[in-house]
Amino acid sequence: MSALRGLILAAADSPRMQRLVQRYGFRLGAARFVAGESLDDAVPVLRRLNESGLLTNTTLLGEGVRGEAETRTVVASYREVLDRIEAEGLRTNVAVKLTHLGLSIDEELARSNVSELVAHAAGLGNFIRIDMEESRTLEATLRIYRRLREDGHTNVGTALQAYLFRTEDDLAALLPLAPNLRLVKGAYLEPPEIAYPRKSDVDAAYGRLMEASLAGGGFTAVATHDETLIERAISFTRERAIPNERFQFQMLYGVRPRLQLDLVRRGYDVLVATPYGPEWYRYLMRRLAERPANLLFFARNLLRG
Repeated sequence: MSALRGLILAAADSPRMQRLVQRYGFRLGAARFVAGESLDDAVPVLRRLNESGLLTNTTLLGEGVRGEAETRTVVASYREVLDRIEAEGLRTNVAVKLTHLGLSIDEELARSNVSELVAHAAGLGNFIRIDMEESRTLEATLRIYRRLREDGHTNVGTALQAYLFRTEDDLAALLPLAPNLRLVKGAYLEPPEIAYPRKSDVDAAYGRLMEASLAGGGFTAVATHDETLIERAISFTRERAIPNERFQFQMLYGVRPRLQLDLVRRGYDVLVATPYGPEWYRYLMRRLAERPANLLFFARNLLRG
């Protein structure tokens, strides 16, 4: 399974595969995981999820930009997203990738762009999540998050990836900030020198991080579809009398929807990450790599034609 995951993630960087999948992807089932190619496509999906009792966030898919002018277009698009969320009365916040805001060009450019968005979101009573990307961007991402907090922004959070060896130290260093953290297992192809290659080790690390974060006083987004870890979080919070307002479960659009609604019925907040945009190929490939069932779903649709 690890080899299959590696092949799929490698295919995420293949221009030829990208052309093929983007030509047929929505017909084959990409719409299960992506809310559409435009904001107008995404809004009805977000509304439907809200109406079923789920919180949501949304992301304009994209990871790399070629110049500063392109980052300004991305910033303008996200300002539009935040304004539209407010106008539509959606229970939706926004997640961004710093490479989409210029991190690969210049760290200060990315910091300035995300700071503008965080300030705009604050004026609307909304929240910005800074997603974590490949390990090469990790240090800069944490620096930018810290600077935003130092500048007085409280409506911003980031994410930590359980499969990296260093993450327990990163969490310990962030806990004095009472941070808002999203804990994920990790969806990028990282070398075994810096990341756990075995699922069992990643799961064990996730459990340790989750409990340390929950006990740490900030807000913890338990972002997993793993029912064992979810029940562990529920048991831990009950034993420690940690109020429900200090954590929530987060899952991906199109993955385990029945589990999402079951947790809502049990009285827990569940947020569904619901991305959109024309640059959906790399996101889709990571979803296929994460769970074999996702790949089988695509294959079945291919056979059906």
